[in-house]
Amino acid sequence: MKKGHLLTAYILIGLGSYFLIKQLHLSLFSSFYGWPTIFIIIGISFLLHSYVVNDNGHLFAGVLLVGSGVHLHGLENYAFWYDHWSIYMLIVGLAYTVLFFKTKKGLIFALILLSISFIMIFSITLPDWFSGIYWLIDFIDTFWPVMLIAIGLYFLMKK
Repeated sequence: MKKGHLLTAYILIGLGSYFLIKQLHLSLFSSFYGWPTIFIIIGISFLLHSYVVNDNGHLFAGVLLVGSGVHLHGLENYAFWYDHWSIYMLIVGLAYTVLFFKTKKGLIFALILLSISFIMIFSITLPDWFSGIYWLIDFIDTFWPVMLIAIGLYFLMKK
């Protein structure tokens, strides 16, 4: 089989297995009968393809899909799951981190995203000596869509 068709094969095998398990009504997998599982399957297919053909082109998308699928699955099935926008920033930061380990590029951006997401996730339980940072957290919490637009425009204009 040509390496170009491997991604399609992985996706079809994963989705076929998912729908077969769903059709057989296996109770062991009943909490996985939802669309987040399809995100996870497609993301794992991207990751598997990237590692098998040694091409980093699908790593970022694979981590994003797996991370988003796991997060959305957790939101649907677990009452304790943390629901905050900074989780998505954490997933993007993890995607850049995985990409850095393969390409040695993007470490600073990954660390910035991971740092901001961890600060936002743990901002509720920061110690008193961190009280000066709350204005920054409020600013980021208010204007994060504008920051996303600015970062997108930066990448659009970057040569």
